[in-house]
Amino acid sequence: MLKLARRLAVSALLTACSVSPSFAQAPAISTEPIPFDADAPFASEIYTFFVQDELYPPTACRTVFTGSSSIRFWLGLEEDFPAHEPLNRGFGGSQITEVIGYFDILLTRHQPREIIFYAGENDLNAGASPADVAARFEAFMGVKDQRLGDTPVYFLSVKPSFARLGELAAQTETNALIQAYAETREDLIYVDIASPMMDGKVPKKIFISDQLHMNLDGYAIWTDALDPLLNRPDRRVRSGC
Repeated sequence: MLKLARRLAVSALLTACSVSPSFAQAPAISTEPIPFDADAPFASEIYTFFVQDELYPPTACRTVFTGSSSIRFWLGLEEDFPAHEPLNRGFGGSQITEVIGYFDILLTRHQPREIIFYAGENDLNAGASPADVAARFEAFMGVKDQRLGDTPVYFLSVKPSFARLGELAAQTETNALIQAYAETREDLIYVDIASPMMDGKVPKKIFISDQLHMNLDGYAIWTDALDPLLNRPDRRVRSGC
């Protein structure tokens, strides 16, 4: 009877606070490395990074671009940022948790001068809330602090697209949360690529046939937003670079 009374009391408290028992506590965000084997997430793409790093041994102080497929398909990075020795470490339809899990492979071994980060869009599409995405990114920054110290991170805002137009409100809320977080950190720069991609209330026609990934006009918008920041003479870079 005592156990039943306690259950009823907890249930009443959760109801009064409008909190569902299953969401009373946010799930923990793992910052442990993902064990790499043939069954690991995005194994073939991560293996390609291993091969590239053996053929071309990592050198410190490059500008490393990482995140999901919008980074992966940025095939003109070397032409767009010739002065920064850009390295592309985008992979598949990755979420922030997977970027965290592969942090050492993607970033630590390269000791980047700065990190250009694009992820979070797939998290929202998979059902994460804007608050979830913000928490995951904060966890990423915590790992960055531990592994790479004062290396600055440029967060490219979650982009709009026709394929995910129904998620625009959640994307906008996520961007606002990350922008507010960036205002509390000197090593985090929020880059608004979403606004210039919009034509009024709908995205511009800058996508390939899947209406999700961008064509070269889309990447030109990203380059125009990021290039002035990377070329500021007073920009922050990792100590020693």
